[in-house]
Amino acid sequence: MTTPQDYVQQKAAASGSSFYYAFLFLPRPRRAAITAFYAFCREVDDVVDEVSDAGVAATKLAWWQSEIARSFAGRPSHPVMVALMPHAAAYGIEQQQLQAVVQGCQMDLEQTRYLDYPALQRYCHLVAGVVGEVAARIFGQTQPQTTEYAHTLGQALQLTNIIRDVGEDALRGRIYLPVDDLQRFDVKAHEILKRTWSDRFAALMRFQAERAHGLYDQALALLPAADRRSQKPGLMMASIYRTLLREIEHEQFKVLDQRVTLTPLRKLWLAWKVQALGIL
Repeated sequence: MTTPQDYVQQKAAASGSSFYYAFLFLPRPRRAAITAFYAFCREVDDVVDEVSDAGVAATKLAWWQSEIARSFAGRPSHPVMVALMPHAAAYGIEQQQLQAVVQGCQMDLEQTRYLDYPALQRYCHLVAGVVGEVAARIFGQTQPQTTEYAHTLGQALQLTNIIRDVGEDALRGRIYLPVDDLQRFDVKAHEILKRTWSDRFAALMRFQAERAHGLYDQALALLPAADRRSQKPGLMMASIYRTLLREIEHEQFKVLDQRVTLTPLRKLWLAWKVQALGIL
């Protein structure tokens, strides 16, 4: 019989995500907490990505909102919440934070375009900034300023995801790149939806990559020295995702018809370098 702990472990490992490599070096209680939290994020995110009927997806997200409320009232039913709730008090995980993640996924159902960068930031705040804040607490945050670091890093990771997934998102009819950025670089929405690469598209993507690099730099500058050791898993994520971003830049932003990835071995090597040598 599969236990809730087995369930979240399988959910986290099956995603093949870079996050998994960052969790490997954590002590067992923290690893159990972050694995359960990450599985929750995956579960909610999969509703939007895997359910083609928007009405069904909205119903499922509404169920998750109720499940979160029930869980914090002491009655979790989904294996993810059963696995996560024992860690909530220990690591200061709040109901409103989990509800924010669901709210971010609801935005995916309600809109496929973002007019400007502040609008995109609002979305990134919900699906990545809040996730960064919860993760920082689980990793062992001791300084208040670490919250701002974690939030900024979460946004950097999300922007990197958006850059990597432009082609895949286009197949779903979604364009996360801000409309005013498209206009600035004279890239038409239909070109992205048809996955047509151009020098104009490459210039637009270079601008997005610079924005992401700026966020990585900002995040690293915000991290207090006292929390640098505890926040190593986040720094591993920064190293892995920033390496991915540089790979995408090296490939001239050929993200419309292919997915640029790093091998599991390379991710593990980057994570180990941060863990053992402190090198980003």
